[in-house]
Amino acid sequence: METFECILSRRSVRNFLRRVVSDTEITKLLEAAIHAPSSGNLQNWLFIVVRDQTKKLQLAEAALGQMWIATADVIIVVCSKTSRVMLRYGERGSLYAIQNCAAAIQNILLAANNLGLGACWVGAFEEDAVKRILKIPPDIDVHALIPVGYPAEKPPMPRRIPLEEVVFYNEFGKKSKD
Repeated sequence: METFECILSRRSVRNFLRRVVSDTEITKLLEAAIHAPSSGNLQNWLFIVVRDQTKKLQLAEAALGQMWIATADVIIVVCSKTSRVMLRYGERGSLYAIQNCAAAIQNILLAANNLGLGACWVGAFEEDAVKRILKIPPDIDVHALIPVGYPAEKPPMPRRIPLEEVVFYNEFGKKSKD
């Protein structure tokens, strides 16, 4: 799939077929993730691949009762060793750690679309519950749950704010390139 086609056709999928996502496909998603840029090339991301149905149900509960999450074949939990980035960049490193993981998440979403898989970036969850369910140590931050599976839907493109409302030139509020 061509890059722009992949970007423009990606959707948040919340309805999945009962079909197994292969280990090879999951590896491709994770390979895409670790090739994202990261501040100082620190690569603070960590990934937990969850296939166990009981754990998926528990994660769906921890995600504020979004039970559709458990219908995905796999949930990739994106975590961060934030301290690795803060050692280099101080307090600002906590922001960079989030940005690094966000770049990895976007790569997963695009790679999933390219492979014909559906996925969704879920950020609404109780972090302490996720840590308890997956036995994540206290010094690791949880940034996202990404349910992945074969899509049972093709959501329409959501409305986008036009470029002319969000793009400025040389300073905030300036609409012309002059």
